[in-house]
Amino acid sequence: MDIPDTVLIIPAAGAGTRLQSTTPKVLSPVNGRPMIDHLFDRYAQAVQRFVLVVHPSFEAGVRRHVAEIAPAVDVQFAQQAQPTGMLDAIMLAADAVQQKPAARVWITWCDQIGVHPHTIATLRRLSQEHTDAPAILPTARQAPPYIHLERDAAGRITAIRQRREADEMPEIGESDMGLFSLSPEAYFKLLPQFGREATQATSTRERNFLPFLPWLVQRGLSVLTFPSTSEMEAIGINTPDDRRRLEAYLRELEQR
Repeated sequence: MDIPDTVLIIPAAGAGTRLQSTTPKVLSPVNGRPMIDHLFDRYAQAVQRFVLVVHPSFEAGVRRHVAEIAPAVDVQFAQQAQPTGMLDAIMLAADAVQQKPAARVWITWCDQIGVHPHTIATLRRLSQEHTDAPAILPTARQAPPYIHLERDAAGRITAIRQRREADEMPEIGESDMGLFSLSPEAYFKLLPQFGREATQATSTRERNFLPFLPWLVQRGLSVLTFPSTSEMEAIGINTPDDRRRLEAYLRELEQR
């Protein structure tokens, strides 16, 4: 029997329109290298498999690039033909994920390439120590926040505010970092249950993944969080300005 491993799902079906990219977003360069190259470097020591969720129109090109730059990496593909949201992208990876036993199912956005190695190591350690925890994730303080995790007096996540959905945001907030670790039960059983109940967001008309976190808490299940190393880790590259900011941060990390 195969030994369970950790698999990383990377939703990467975006065309990179807001980024003004001439390539699919996952192949758009940051400091001269495509985003997917950065992700392979970041997670090579933490996970055993990758599942890329891509649009069918550019799957062949992404496959060729991956075969050229990472021929020894275990990479599988799933398709998302319609831009219905991250929730659907994550669930579309299920067939590829279950081809081998998985101890934990990690998820990260394709443009979340600034996560610090220390944060990844902490997530790996906590995933090994809390194998049954439905969800584990790093968070960061941001001013102003793009995402804000609302908590109750006991520190439990009770709601998600999203600037892109026109929610009212605090001046300083606590944001996720586009990086999550789920238990197999959370991914294969609880997430599909949430998916059957989830509706489209009011502004973007997408089905969002983040409300899954308070949904778990409402059912008495644990969502473990820990602080990131830097708020810069939480920057997703959606615009040319985002790219410039993160490129400067990555160059600074390399010089340390």
